[in-house]
Amino acid sequence: MSSENSLQKPAPAVLKRGESDLSKNVEYMDDELLLASLGYKQDLSRQLSMFSNFALSFGCCSVLSGLLPMWGTALQTGGTSVTIWGYLVVAILTLTVGSSLAEICSAFPTTGGLYFWTAQLSDSEWVPFMCWIVGYFNWLSLSVAICAGDLGMAEFLVSAVSLNNSNFQTTPAITYAVFIAILIIHGFLNTLPVRYTGMINNVSVWWHMIGTLFIIVVGLLLTPNKPSASFALGQVYNNTGFNSTGYVWLLGLLQSQFTLNGYDTAAHVSEETKSAQRGSPMGIVMAIAVSAVTGTALMIACAFMIQDFERQILNTSMTMPITQVFLDSTGIGWTNWFLVIVLVAMFFANAAVVVGSSRQTYAFARDGAMPFSKWLTKLTASKVPANAVWFNIIFSAILGILYIFSDVAFETIVSINTISANISYFIPIWLRITMARKRFGKGPYNMGRYSVPCGIIACFWILFTSVLFILPTQYPVTPQNMNFAIIPFAFVIGLSTLAYLISGRKWFTGPIRNIDT
Repeated sequence: MSSENSLQKPAPAVLKRGESDLSKNVEYMDDELLLASLGYKQDLSRQLSMFSNFALSFGCCSVLSGLLPMWGTALQTGGTSVTIWGYLVVAILTLTVGSSLAEICSAFPTTGGLYFWTAQLSDSEWVPFMCWIVGYFNWLSLSVAICAGDLGMAEFLVSAVSLNNSNFQTTPAITYAVFIAILIIHGFLNTLPVRYTGMINNVSVWWHMIGTLFIIVVGLLLTPNKPSASFALGQVYNNTGFNSTGYVWLLGLLQSQFTLNGYDTAAHVSEETKSAQRGSPMGIVMAIAVSAVTGTALMIACAFMIQDFERQILNTSMTMPITQVFLDSTGIGWTNWFLVIVLVAMFFANAAVVVGSSRQTYAFARDGAMPFSKWLTKLTASKVPANAVWFNIIFSAILGILYIFSDVAFETIVSINTISANISYFIPIWLRITMARKRFGKGPYNMGRYSVPCGIIACFWILFTSVLFILPTQYPVTPQNMNFAIIPFAFVIGLSTLAYLISGRKWFTGPIRNIDT
């Protein structure tokens, strides 16, 4: 059977044991024809260009909104070396994960993304359960990313107010209130037609690129007493209470891995992307690659702006140490401009995360796996899943309550996001290099003979970081500084597993066709 005919043949909802339904290598197909062959009709509005797809993923990997809020924490958990070289290591290894996912996305460009790929790549009777778990891990990672991103923006905004008003005294409750306001704005913004989403994220790319360059150039030019290169590029610092510097340095990688996350958004908007077989996988890979370059440059520049580590990082009165460093380096006028750049970048980035999370929720609900599935799949007149948007906004607001009661709530929320994303990435990649190794039909984007080695490296990296980021981050461990990531993480996954065992296993079979061809 030719590769074209095999792709056009309707696929079953899930692959049964022993079936080899995957096509041979396939060239580019018409978007709607390919989507129909995968079992779905074109419900969403396909108006995003390849650049807009990249822009969404690049926004989710925003170096300004990801690296800067956790910069002070990372400096105390490894020093400047972990913020620079640790970031570069994470970027390279994340590129193996992204490339593996991009290859699968090129063959199956659907909004369901990871859990749909799981169904297509597995030939086990466990397909429904694996799809269920991957879907919930993916939902959790994207929904928690909304919470983490908007909390980071709230902290930065409060820090900016503190900088300009010495009488302002912030509290976790005030920051949480600001966080809720930002969430609501993002909710309304993401009910607009998708063409506006594309326009906003196209602007976001240039804002991030030019803004990052502006901070680097102005910051380095105006910093009066730059540290030595050995300090800026190689400092190792441990302020956690643990004796093992190596362990602490590894903990510091959380800042980098949190930033380089959410790039699967490119897949979740594939049904809204033109030339999705090329546009979506390139969106994934380019988002990671461009973020790797810009992030490394930004971290080097920030390290050379540090003039007094103890005062600026360890004992600053600012909510964010980076604000203190900006202030001492450039003065209040330029610092305010820097903060505006970062805050607008955060706003763009977090809006992009809401897009990805809402599309994944819509797709998962389309296959009946989410609570309130019928309600979540309703589209507005402009074909936007607004109910899915607000469902995730409300979840993020509830999760954010942790911030009021825990000193390490932000880091915990970041850990939940990172671990959940890792697990949802791991399963389809593992299936691609094991069960589907010989029968996977590659799309226009593929790595050829490097696919399997790349997938193996990606799987090892995912497993390593998944374990690392649930470990304690401070010693001695107390209720105030404990890493609580495992608790909400286990609660959601435990609840979803219980729901599957009680009910889902009786009716959930994986992705459901909504079109006959």
